[in-house]
Amino acid sequence: MDTEYWIVAAATLLVVILCVHFHYEGLRFFIRILRTDLLIPRLRIVVLIFGELLLHVVEIWLFAIAYFLLLGMDGYGYLVNSIRLEQAQLNLADYVYYSATVFTTLGFGDFAPQGAIRFLTGTEAIAGLLLITWSASFTFIEMQRHWEKDL
Repeated sequence: MDTEYWIVAAATLLVVILCVHFHYEGLRFFIRILRTDLLIPRLRIVVLIFGELLLHVVEIWLFAIAYFLLLGMDGYGYLVNSIRLEQAQLNLADYVYYSATVFTTLGFGDFAPQGAIRFLTGTEAIAGLLLITWSASFTFIEMQRHWEKDL
């Protein structure tokens, strides 16, 4: 395996660890807020939903920064514009868009990864799916805890 693939694998591992740790600590923070009497039950769930959205946006940005850094150097791959069938010239906002479509597994298909960066793309899809379902499970549990209090 070429050196580029090992570097992409290491960067992928680092970003996934950062995202999982950030998500875990973020949910722990929200538990502390939700378990206080500062908020009425309805507002607790609203705060949780917006908080989880913020967590996911930050996680998408972490992956986008990894794409920006890795694809800014030669040898780690590139993204092909699937409409023009040529290497795409992207800026940070484009990488955030690409990361969001991969993280949510939406995958419009307007960009296709080539080279070692495919490993980061595939792993981001799995990580995004897990982090989103983690948020959904957490929300469900918190809604069950507060549902009766809200009625």
